[in-house]
Amino acid sequence: MLAKRIIPCLDVRNGRTVKGVNFVNIREAGDPVELGAAYAAQGADELVYLDITASVEKRRTFVELVEKVARTLNIPFTVGGGISNEDDVARLLDAGADKISINTAAVDNPELVEKLALRFGSQCVVVAIDTKYLKHGDIVYIHGGRTPTKRITQDWAREVVERGAGEILLTSMDHDGTKNGFALRITRELSESLPVPIIASGGAGTRGHFVDVFKDGKADAALAASVFHFGEIPIPELKQYLKKKNVEVRL
Repeated sequence: MLAKRIIPCLDVRNGRTVKGVNFVNIREAGDPVELGAAYAAQGADELVYLDITASVEKRRTFVELVEKVARTLNIPFTVGGGISNEDDVARLLDAGADKISINTAAVDNPELVEKLALRFGSQCVVVAIDTKYLKHGDIVYIHGGRTPTKRITQDWAREVVERGAGEILLTSMDHDGTKNGFALRITRELSESLPVPIIASGGAGTRGHFVDVFKDGKADAALAASVFHFGEIPIPELKQYLKKKNVEVRL
């Protein structure tokens, strides 16, 4: 049985780590390189860095940050935000990232998933899906959660896997930042129906929420931000707790 992964997420804006609630109400959380190094030392399995102000003029700054992170970390890390073509991916992987995450660009141009998988390998292509439950089902949102699409989350997840995505990063906008628990139903649906790992994101507030998403949600990994950034759930304690609850983790 593969060990479940704990993944802190660092949203980066203007070179600093920030965190919001339901994708708004942003506040600062610290230096992304220092935080990443601290998480690696605490036993995080991987990290995710998202450039949330990925305009063209700030892209070079983020590449430089990725280079610093790669020199500092000894665990795998994924980067995303504003990636729109193969050249963007090549630059970030050359800078030292292990995987890249695409969201809006994949919805706008689904063939991009295939191109990236063929050129760089499925193992480094993560498709991030921001999902929100509306009366007609689970809907995919793009542009950092600002724009609804006509795509159904389950159908879109299946399509990107068929196109070569090696992993799905599923963020529930309904749960993001609320600390009321992960979106178990949709996470379980994707985990049980797709042959790639599902990373659950959005809603972590207690150690028990991680148990729930691994056992009931069938997630392969759980991603969180504020509970780690602000010291509410230390990673070593979380992993010991999961172990006691018979969740397989790397200690």
